[in-house]
Amino acid sequence: MDLRVIGCHGGETPRHRTSAFLLDDRVAIDAGSLTSGMDLEAQCRLEAVLVSHAHLDHIRDLATIADNRAQNGSKPLIVCGIKPTIELLKKHFFNGKLWPDFTTIPTASKPTIVYQILKPEVPAKVAGLTVRAILVSHTIDCSAFVIEYPGGALAYSGDTGPTTRFWEVLNELDGLRALLMEVSFPNAQQKLATISGHHTPQTLGPELAKYKNPKDLATLLYHMKPTFQGEVERECAKLKGLNLTVLNLGEHFIL
Repeated sequence: MDLRVIGCHGGETPRHRTSAFLLDDRVAIDAGSLTSGMDLEAQCRLEAVLVSHAHLDHIRDLATIADNRAQNGSKPLIVCGIKPTIELLKKHFFNGKLWPDFTTIPTASKPTIVYQILKPEVPAKVAGLTVRAILVSHTIDCSAFVIEYPGGALAYSGDTGPTTRFWEVLNELDGLRALLMEVSFPNAQQKLATISGHHTPQTLGPELAKYKNPKDLATLLYHMKPTFQGEVERECAKLKGLNLTVLNLGEHFIL
């Protein structure tokens, strides 16, 4: 599987983009920077977006990619997520007020986007991939994803603090090639991390230790806040017995 980093930060500056990852040029994980980080041709080639939760830094560019695809007559974009996430998108985002309802544009029979609800822990086919949503611990309903493909699997933590079920699922999984794992704040900001449902390095270490063999798991770190990125990176570098890589914009992995 081809993994491209479109956005990997927990905030935005001219040098930082919010969460968006591209699998085999056709399935995105989250949509924080899909249009700010992809050319028009790539946007129109996309088949589906897995949305972990409805916070703006993970859904924002659904608005502009829908607009661009409508103008180009693209096939409907499948927007996937757990039921609470899809309900929030319908009520507060694509609601005809904050932004047009692209499930009826250009017409209800030929929409720009369609929704696919993922039932937690029930495998579903999404653009040829097998996807499972796993509930994690954030300030609103949020899911991690396990994405299985011929030859392996990829896991994505979503926004989360310490959680349990996600690790139980990963420990039962064969062929896990990599984990996209959030860490947002430095240890000095633990109180803020806790109330906002995120990790610091000092909670990340024990969390990854819940996996059966963390040394062998390629763990790709994302969601660092731009203000604190250097500090978080230095603290993560001190963690022992792990296989950590800090992601950068534009990186490309073959899994």
